[in-house]
Amino acid sequence: MEDVKAYIESGVLELYVLGDLTPDERLEVERMALKYPAVKAEIAEIEKSMEMYAQEHAIEPSENLKDKIVNSTLVNLGDDRIFTKQRKHTDEIAYEDDNVITMPKRTQFYKYAFAASVALLLISIYGLVNLYSQLQESNTQLAVLQADKTKFANQVNLKDEQLKLYLDTNYHIVRLKGLPKTPSASMVLAWNPSTQKVMVDMNAMKLPKHDAEHQYQLWALVKGKPVDMGIFDNATVDSAIVKEMKNVASAQGFAVTLEPKGGSINPTLNQMVVIGQF
Repeated sequence: MEDVKAYIESGVLELYVLGDLTPDERLEVERMALKYPAVKAEIAEIEKSMEMYAQEHAIEPSENLKDKIVNSTLVNLGDDRIFTKQRKHTDEIAYEDDNVITMPKRTQFYKYAFAASVALLLISIYGLVNLYSQLQESNTQLAVLQADKTKFANQVNLKDEQLKLYLDTNYHIVRLKGLPKTPSASMVLAWNPSTQKVMVDMNAMKLPKHDAEHQYQLWALVKGKPVDMGIFDNATVDSAIVKEMKNVASAQGFAVTLEPKGGSINPTLNQMVVIGQF
């Protein structure tokens, strides 16, 4: 009896009920069940317990989904209810497995329970993927809104800086006008003699567009001589509203010329586009 008890507790009977044994292993279990009533009773108890567990935890899928999964599952699983193949023999020839018992047919419920579990798993995966996609979309929208908010805040700050520039009495406002060859060109800058700062109003700048090989260069007119104040490009949508140039201690006026990219040591006078004096 100790061997029978150990056999029952080995877990092979649970695998037998689940259908996870090889044909030879299944045949061995059936022989043990024929020989030992305790083994047969244990098999029946396991089947009963598993059926009760499946009934308690089963989730009924939709009819349409259930039909599709069950039809596919039944084709692949096959019919495993018959344990031995019937053999023909005469009275003179006896086969060893003639006395093998036929176990009770298993209910179709196992297959439906399995199909329901698969359906629940697929539905859960679909739900998780859909939720993840919605979360990613929400994060993207939030990032766009945050970027717009930051851009708007920067624009407000720059507008405030521009307004303060014009309201600050320490700054001298210089309006540069176009020459005969550039009559529509204009630019506004502010110069603070105390701090020596020179600020160009990019928002009010109206200069002809230049190619990628050239840039505009600002010059301060100091005692009749041009002094380099730095280079800049045409204003764009993303350009700062106010651009700070090089400092200058004193100036009688300012001018802008079109120079090769990177600027020049001396201004190209025939490329002058705007000029303004105090």
